[in-house]
Amino acid sequence: MSISLNKNLYRSCVLCPRSCRADRVKSFGFCQASNQVKVARAALHHWEEPCISGTRGSGTVFFSGCTLRCCFCQNFTISHEGFGKEISVQKLADIFLQLQTQGAHNLNLVTATQYLPSIIEALDLIRERLVIPVVYNCGGYERAEVIKALKDYVNIWLPDLKYQDSYIASRYSQTPDYFQYASKAILQMIRQTGTTVFDEHGLITSGVIIRHMVLPGLKEDSIRLLHWIRETLPPESCYISLLSQYTPFYRAKKGGNFPEISRRITTYEYEKVLDAAVELGLTNGFMQEKSSAKEEYTPSFNLEGV
Repeated sequence: MSISLNKNLYRSCVLCPRSCRADRVKSFGFCQASNQVKVARAALHHWEEPCISGTRGSGTVFFSGCTLRCCFCQNFTISHEGFGKEISVQKLADIFLQLQTQGAHNLNLVTATQYLPSIIEALDLIRERLVIPVVYNCGGYERAEVIKALKDYVNIWLPDLKYQDSYIASRYSQTPDYFQYASKAILQMIRQTGTTVFDEHGLITSGVIIRHMVLPGLKEDSIRLLHWIRETLPPESCYISLLSQYTPFYRAKKGGNFPEISRRITTYEYEKVLDAAVELGLTNGFMQEKSSAKEEYTPSFNLEGV
């Protein structure tokens, strides 16, 4: 099945796996987004993987709304609460070029799925002038058909792979079918990019980096995901980024509805996942220091650059 990423999709939205078919011209989808692009921040970002941030930063655009409902989201002010500013397609295209002018190594689209028809239009407007690679930074809950439709627009895929277990996915992100869709989407990303490519400065120019954040008490699910990667994905087809930065935000804070994840992960938990990755030969990638689990690493959403 193929899909055309045009603005007609806003009339009966099937951009994400939920396929809620909302008429976003008149109301909002499950993602809490209308057909008007809303952006919360557009600035150079220095806290991505080293091959993305480089020395000058990644030109990161944070879009408002989200197709997931992660109870621990560190960006909850934009994903759940809808903070941001509505802008035109032309303004979005101008922002993309401004980030390039500021020296961004790449254009980093964060949580962009709900606005893809408008983003495609903006990219088409500047196709001859945008020379830096485009990064698609997403939660992994994507339709493979939509990924395929982005083939000529995205150079670098940066998906999360959050859960293997459907109960865990349902409890923490309201997506019992998370792995079903994320696994197919990641396979499609790899088919489109092939082997990961870096330039002479060690910056990624094409390929897939799969992010996985280890959650408290759930190291076994993390290890199951690593086994799936090892057993299913072509050898050397992607890089793995294992994150230790989990901090209980939003509804996962102490006193909330999710007491079992209202703490940071332990060194033991993270190291067990790292050990499993090494044992499986998944050594192409990145790890985090435990000091990364700090609230100050979350960007300020103050409409900078918008």
